[in-house]
Amino acid sequence: MKSDLMRSLKGLAMVVFLAAIFAGSALAQDSGSNMEDENPITWFFGAIGPIGWLILVLSVVAFAIVIEHFVNVKREKIAPPEVIEEIEVLFEEGAYQEALEFCEQHDVPFARVIAAGIQKVGHSYDTIEKATDEMEEEEAIRLHQKVGWLSLIAGIAPMMGLLGTVVGMVGAFNVIATAGETVKPADFADSISQALMTTVLGLVISIPVTSFFVYFRNRVVRITLEIGAISEELFDRFRTAK
Repeated sequence: MKSDLMRSLKGLAMVVFLAAIFAGSALAQDSGSNMEDENPITWFFGAIGPIGWLILVLSVVAFAIVIEHFVNVKREKIAPPEVIEEIEVLFEEGAYQEALEFCEQHDVPFARVIAAGIQKVGHSYDTIEKATDEMEEEEAIRLHQKVGWLSLIAGIAPMMGLLGTVVGMVGAFNVIATAGETVKPADFADSISQALMTTVLGLVISIPVTSFFVYFRNRVVRITLEIGAISEELFDRFRTAK
């Protein structure tokens, strides 16, 4: 299910990317007319240029990732209450083999952590603890990598905005150099607009995406700590076992 979702997100990003390239190029060619004669929305999409369109692509991808995280990066998905309750019941009954089979039937991080510990039942408590700690760390890394895509987008967006600023300024200076003494402000206004708009757009995308990254990162930390606490409580019965 997760792989299907990621393939869908990649497909969406590719479609928007291609549309951005063609639409951005077409609108950029028409941006020489006065803003007063254009629809503000049309002017905006023409002013941001191709680089601005790529930033918009990042915003679409970031939005899709945020929605996916709200759905899947939460305690009910990572450590479902019904899974915890059933495992606790099986542990109380001493049915560790049944608990292992139950964990293998539920592909969630919490079940994988508990399964790693159950597989070491019969060994020392330190061995069990080491197995669960290693699996907890592995699952935490997976979750942080998942959330890390937002951090990547938050970092790339303002840099792309800066790139758009440089490109716009280069275009403005090129117009000035070409026109010579006959240059008018209107001649390089489009390039200046692109330079400023891409910077603004990059920051507008980066700020909320950074906020979402911090939010989901803290959520991951909280959930992994809860998984560790529940795991320790379940296997604490083997602490004094020989």
